[in-house]
Amino acid sequence: MTEKMAASLNLFIYLQILYILITPCFPDSLPLIINTWGFTNATQKAWSIINNGGKTAMDALVAGCTECEILQCDTTVGYGGSPDEIGETTLDAMVMDGKTQDVGSVGDLRGIKNAIGVARAVMEYTEHTLIVGESASKFAVEMGFTNESLTTNTSIEMTKNWKKNNCQPNFRQNVVPDPKKSCGPYKPIQSIYNTYSNSRIDKNIGNTNHDTIGMLIIDNNNNIVAGTSTNGANHKIPGRVGDSPIAGAGAYARNKVGGATATGDGDVMMRFLPSFNAVMLLELGYSPKQAALKALNPIIQFYPSFVGALIVTNINGSFAAACHGLPNGFPYSVRNTDMKDVQIITVPCI
Repeated sequence: MTEKMAASLNLFIYLQILYILITPCFPDSLPLIINTWGFTNATQKAWSIINNGGKTAMDALVAGCTECEILQCDTTVGYGGSPDEIGETTLDAMVMDGKTQDVGSVGDLRGIKNAIGVARAVMEYTEHTLIVGESASKFAVEMGFTNESLTTNTSIEMTKNWKKNNCQPNFRQNVVPDPKKSCGPYKPIQSIYNTYSNSRIDKNIGNTNHDTIGMLIIDNNNNIVAGTSTNGANHKIPGRVGDSPIAGAGAYARNKVGGATATGDGDVMMRFLPSFNAVMLLELGYSPKQAALKALNPIIQFYPSFVGALIVTNINGSFAAACHGLPNGFPYSVRNTDMKDVQIITVPCI
């Protein structure tokens, strides 16, 4: 190991220790609603449902994420945002029941606004886990959801501006013409050896791109549920499905242990299943703070410039978060019985 590598490793270890020391790990208090970003309307909606007699944690989860879909949170959740290369908005979503380990997910959902609702329908009315594309839309209509356009003036303008900017950011690689300078059409380069790059800097990933809402809820009986909803990467290649609807990547929950949910560069994060990893670390005895940090470490090692965050809670409602690559830190929203209202907590990134 060179001196430079050793110095970098020592700095990384120091930053991890500093993170653990300065980042709070909040005490137990149930019920708990916690979700990514400053989407407080979604948190408050879920809180109102969980405290309404006869409603379940799953009811609250779906209501909270639906609120974000309706409000088009940061234009990265719900209709009218993050159009793909051809200008179409498509949606990904999932729900998971920590008690039964049942999961329902949809990917590349078209023409249906309530993606999280369709994900729940997949869980409750099929024996499948994930349905995608036009078939997912057909299933949704069969289940009573309305088929309608997801395009808005905002998404149309976003597509026009993207094309004026030579289709940047662009998710293609190893093709001609150069995808960093041209809109195509593209053809593959026959020989792609030595062209691999793990840099994610040019993808413009941040709080207006890849802002998945991921939500975790624990009820008074220590039952945990997890869910996500997003319109995915801005200007993605048509058909792309990210980490959000993948159990263990976008979110994961297990009764008697806890849950986790992720946000950020889904194409990278889904390769490491950070939500599943974090929950398994909880089961091994790590605190939520330690589990969040350790679950991000493998991603950072392979993709040093990646941008993403992870929220983790144990089954008793003690929670924490970790992030990487966000210069202003990572804000998340939370409400439990010790709080008079929804709070936004921001953690510094490593």
